[in-house]
Amino acid sequence: MERHPRRWLILLVLCLSTLVLVVDNGVLTVAIPPLTEDLGAGAQDIQWIIDGYILVFAGLLLTAGSLSDRYGRRRVMIIGLVIFGAASLLATYAGSPAQLVAGRVLMGIGGALVMPSTLSILITVFDGTERRRAMSIWSSVLMVGLVGGPVVGGALIAEFWWGSVFLINVPVVVVAIAAALAWMPESKGPWRKPDPLGAILSMAGLAALVWVIIELPHRGIGDLGTLIGLGVAVLGLAAFVIWELRTPHPMVPLQLFRDRNFSGGSLSLVLVQIGNGGLLLAMAQYLQFVLGFTPTQAGLAMAPMAVAVILVNAVSATLGQRLGNRPMTVAGLLVLVGGFALLANLSAGDGFPMVAAALVLFGIGGGLAQPAAIAALMGAVPQEHAGVGSALNDTVQQAGAALGVAALGSVLASTFTGNMPESASAEARRSIGDALSVAARTGDGGLVEAAREAFTTAMSFSFAAGACGALAAAVLAFALLRDRDRDRDRSRDRDRDRDQGRVGVAAAGSDAELTAAH
Repeated sequence: MERHPRRWLILLVLCLSTLVLVVDNGVLTVAIPPLTEDLGAGAQDIQWIIDGYILVFAGLLLTAGSLSDRYGRRRVMIIGLVIFGAASLLATYAGSPAQLVAGRVLMGIGGALVMPSTLSILITVFDGTERRRAMSIWSSVLMVGLVGGPVVGGALIAEFWWGSVFLINVPVVVVAIAAALAWMPESKGPWRKPDPLGAILSMAGLAALVWVIIELPHRGIGDLGTLIGLGVAVLGLAAFVIWELRTPHPMVPLQLFRDRNFSGGSLSLVLVQIGNGGLLLAMAQYLQFVLGFTPTQAGLAMAPMAVAVILVNAVSATLGQRLGNRPMTVAGLLVLVGGFALLANLSAGDGFPMVAAALVLFGIGGGLAQPAAIAALMGAVPQEHAGVGSALNDTVQQAGAALGVAALGSVLASTFTGNMPESASAEARRSIGDALSVAARTGDGGLVEAAREAFTTAMSFSFAAGACGALAAAVLAFALLRDRDRDRDRSRDRDRDRDQGRVGVAAAGSDAELTAAH
């Protein structure tokens, strides 16, 4: 594969395009209180402001990946950036909760078009020797956006108004579009017949699945709405799989899952993201409700993890070339197990140093494991399916993160309630936020201490579950992943040695014949 002369400039565009999506979700967390007050948004409005984006984004990912392979990855990415920028303007000047929800939904559509294109373009412009390094840089930018989002949001709201957290997207989008038009080549897979039924089934099934995951902790499994949503998800995804296996022109080549690197990378990433989803949910509450951090300080407190990821990514590309994807993934996942185990032993009085140490372990583990697992997964995807392969990677990670928030969030809530004193009111036993509100109204200092102890115990239990998930991911990665390039090198070395042996035997035979003749 010939190296593209502007590949590092192209990587800059891809990082900018991805960064704007990640930062936007982070800044929204600190914008919720002021926009709620300004727009008069109720609890249901807030839920739709947050979940509207996630539902549309997750539902459209596979379709967007297929569209990018068919019509051009640069074209689809630029269209997504245009939609995302226009939707950000709509959200900036929203005068009602309904307008803001509409803006967030449109942002989800734009984000779904952008995200699969970024990784698919990356693997098409970088060859195998540089792809790992490029992917490490891309992963570092994701982590910077994740940590920097709340910090940037807090600074903007302090100086301006809540709409500025959306307005900041517009100049970044404009720069990314201009750079993409100037530097980025177009790439696409071979033309295939469209698969509209597959697109409809995937959108319905994935959106319903994510909705059920989000609503399950609040509604419970016996709720009629939950059961209907679960039925739609199961039927939609089952019909999608059956149709994709039967149609001669599938939108998603499901045979990719027969490749052990693709399936092993996917399953490992799902389990890791389940743990990470629970980590971010619990850690945000621990930092604010137990340690008393502001939302901006809580975002900044994640910096040790970001710094560790960036430092590890700086050397992981070289290590990955020498060691291979499987050792890197397994080693990183075992470090993550250590981070979860450290947090599982956290107490309410331990303070931030122990949290910082655990976050460093998470950064090291994630910096080792995630790029290697993605490299193994994407290395199994033919270039003509790079867009939909990237979308599958994004989909499994989004589903894993949402499932982690829902499942571990449910464990966190139920364990908190179970560890609260029987004398506490029903409201105080519901969550640590509610307990602290009750304590503030009543002046009950004992309730504050009891709530913090109960939450820390519940958090420890959820982190122990996260450790089990990361350990299972390590076992899967060890059992399934294979480093083909290294295997091919070893096979080539064996063939060379065998051929040299044959030459040596032939030469010895010739020498013997000559000696006998003399």
